Amino acid sequence: MLDTNKTFENGELLIALEGRLDTLTAPGFDAELEEMLPEVKKLVLDFKDLEYISSAGLRTILEAQQYMEDNSLPNVKVLNVNETIRETFELTGFDAIVDVEWA
Repeated sequence: MLDTNKTFENGELLIALEGRLDTLTAPGFDAELEEMLPEVKKLVLDFKDLEYISSAGLRTILEAQQYMEDNSLPNVKVLNVNETIRETFELTGFDAIVDVEWA
């Protein structure tokens, strides 16, 4: 299960994620992002309450990052990454693709 809390102000979209971003929840989150990205100038994801991310979740973030790059916008910023997700980011090289702030 994944819950999202979105705040959109002055072109900045902040999404706080809670739960798991995996093969079951990533498609819905991806659809949410696709719908909102055309209005976004800056994308910030808060992982404070995210427990787990799978390759499907990473793919969703990668697609958002690609959109930002294609539109000459700042990198996706990911806040409050816990130790488990940090290991996943480091093993996959995601820490070099997006801007990450460790918890």
